[in-house]
Amino acid sequence: MKVKIDVECTPEEARAFLGLPDVAPLQQEMMAELQGELAKAAKAMNPEDMMKTVFPAGAEGLVDMQKAFWSALGGTDTSEKTK
Repeated sequence: MKVKIDVECTPEEARAFLGLPDVAPLQQEMMAELQGELAKAAKAMNPEDMMKTVFPAGAEGLVDMQKAFWSALGGTDTSEKTK
């Protein structure tokens, strides 16, 4: 025997029915604060500093990362051989 019950309600109605708190105002406040902080951080950083943060080793780090990916995907050793 199968019993199927379909309930149509909005998320707000479901939260109220289950007795859960309405967190929408808190979410809006936190998002506004986060946007403000991100805007301040974006204004303070220039693109060169951002790249140095993401890739501290510069272009050499990107080349090394590419070699590691190719060796992992292709199964070949692209590192320099030592004598």
